[in-house]
Amino acid sequence: MAKIQIPFDRESIRRILIHTVSVSKCREGSLRYWLSAGPGDFQLSSSGCHQATLYAIVIKDQSPPDHRGIRVVTSSIPIKPPQFAVMKSVNYLPNALSKMEAEENDAYAAIWLDGDGFVAEGPNMNVAFVTKEKDFLMPCFDKILSGCTAKRVVVLAENLVKEGKLRGIRVENVSVEDAKRADEMMLIGSGVLVRSVVQWDEEVIGNGREGPVTQALLNLLLEDMKSGPPTVRVPVPY
Repeated sequence: MAKIQIPFDRESIRRILIHTVSVSKCREGSLRYWLSAGPGDFQLSSSGCHQATLYAIVIKDQSPPDHRGIRVVTSSIPIKPPQFAVMKSVNYLPNALSKMEAEENDAYAAIWLDGDGFVAEGPNMNVAFVTKEKDFLMPCFDKILSGCTAKRVVVLAENLVKEGKLRGIRVENVSVEDAKRADEMMLIGSGVLVRSVVQWDEEVIGNGREGPVTQALLNLLLEDMKSGPPTVRVPVPY
C-alpha cells in the first residue's frame, strides 16, 4: 500500500529478524521492525530513494508487568480513514495525540469510535468485551487495524468456550451503549497484552474490578508466547 519495493523476500526477512533477537541475547523484551523507502532526498515522493531499507531493533523490558485495571476515555482526536487505519504504518500523529489526550485526563488510553459511532480501537491496541451473556465481543476489523495479538486472542478464546467460561465469540459492530454495559472490557496488543479496563469515561465497567475472563485470556496468551505451536511461535536459537 505504501508503494515500497521490499528488498528481501519474506523468508529472508524472517531469518534476519530471528537472528537479530538471537544476537541481542534479550529474553524479556520486544522486537520492532520497520520497512522504509530508504535514504533519499528528503522530498515527499520516494522517487529519490534508491533502495528500500529494513530496520530492526530489540528493546529490553525495563519495568515489571502491570496487570491492574485501568481507566480509558473516549478520544476526541479524529480516527484515521479506513484506508490508513487498517495499515500498519508510522503515520502515528493521531495515535500519539490520542494517547496524550488520555494521559491529560488521568487515563491509560483513549478509545476511538468509527464514523458510524461504533467502538473502533485504542491508539495502538484493540479492544474487546465480555457481555453479560458471556459472549466474547470484538469490533470488526474492516475499519481498524487487525492486530496480530487480537487475532491470536480470538483463537485462544475458543479454549474458554470449551471450558464453559464463554458462551461464544462474536466479531461485529459494537455500540458504545452495549460496550459500557459489558461485564468486562479489555485492551489487547503486543505491548499491553491483555489488560482489564475498569472504567470508561464516567461509567464503571462490570463490578469495577479486573475481570476473570480477561485474566484467563492473559494467562492463555502468556503460555502461548512461551510454548505456542510452530505455526505462530518461533523459538529463538540463543
